[in-house]
Amino acid sequence: MKIICVGRNYAKHAKELNNPIPKEPVIFLKPETAIPLKNHPFFYPEFSKDIHYEAEVVIRIKKVGKHIQKEFANKYYDELSLGIDFTARDIQEECKEKGLPWEKAKAFDGSAAVGKFLPKTEFKELNNLSFSLNINGEKKQEGNTSDMIFDIDSIIAYVSSFITLKIGDLIFTGTPAGVGPIAIGDNFEGYLENKKVLEISVR
Repeated sequence: MKIICVGRNYAKHAKELNNPIPKEPVIFLKPETAIPLKNHPFFYPEFSKDIHYEAEVVIRIKKVGKHIQKEFANKYYDELSLGIDFTARDIQEECKEKGLPWEKAKAFDGSAAVGKFLPKTEFKELNNLSFSLNINGEKKQEGNTSDMIFDIDSIIAYVSSFITLKIGDLIFTGTPAGVGPIAIGDNFEGYLENKKVLEISVR
């Protein structure tokens, strides 16, 4: 199982980090070890002093696919959830400045929290799906899939032109504006529409 992440897929988020708006999806990978163990918290890593949260809609692939055409992409997943792409922003900036890959800022252990998956049939319109992230009971981030630069089916088609998708693979579809730093003791709650699908604390 692999985790495929899409960066800069919401224009306002790209702008808040002073990144250009991409003309094609920006993708990177996380290993399976990026998913926290079941019912475990997120442990703040010693190598960073600036971990940020990034809430994202996550889909789970249900069958093998390569070179998937966009019009058939919806047949390759039937569940979705909300995830948090935890990012070591200080490490990421150091890598960017040196022109180096930044997997160690994105792919470290526990960096891909994922909530409970729900059937996509529970939602009326996947391209108009609202989601939000609360921290310590206060809404800190919210978005809607209608604001994606590249929609879910386009992402699946694009990724599968480079990487074969397999059963159980996860795709993090990008985060909207509103990302920020986390602190030990924080409690996160994630919602798809009004359905709570994710809860994780920081230790």
